[in-house]
Amino acid sequence: MKSGFVDIHASLIAKCKQGDRRAQHEVYKLYARAMYNAAYRILRNQEDAKDIVQEAFIDMYTKLDSFRGDASFGAWFRRIVVNKSLNFIKKNRHVLVDIGEVDLAEDEVEITSFDYEISDVQNAMSGLPEGYRLVFDLYMFEGYSHKEIGEELGIAETTSKSQLSRAKVKLVELLNASKN
Repeated sequence: MKSGFVDIHASLIAKCKQGDRRAQHEVYKLYARAMYNAAYRILRNQEDAKDIVQEAFIDMYTKLDSFRGDASFGAWFRRIVVNKSLNFIKKNRHVLVDIGEVDLAEDEVEITSFDYEISDVQNAMSGLPEGYRLVFDLYMFEGYSHKEIGEELGIAETTSKSQLSRAKVKLVELLNASKN
């Protein structure tokens, strides 16, 4: 592996590269749930998420020789799932409108204490408009930069920033409303 990175599933991945069906099944068992969760968070539709994950597994097995080990196998595979999910959205939905430069200072939100359960946050996130939720998810959970989000979604970097800012404001509103 490059960069001194050690993948805990390296021997299993090596067997998959050789076409070992048991190893492929083991990889499926190890990663299916996490990849479904990633796809579902982006797509918000169970059937679409299941379809994307199945397609991603097929792609992953056919592209396994391109896995160089620069990152963990899980991170590499997750990127396939996220990209397939984003491509699905681009093909089937219009999510964001580029609103250009926005003064974000007025929308910035600071949370000084956090007294919410995970289920509260999940419920509030499901109440976000799709564009806000998608940018929030990609930035906060997938670790994408605003530049990467812009490139993936075909929007300006400033639009990504404003969508994230507005998502935070709306999320706090939804969380506060759920406490009342």
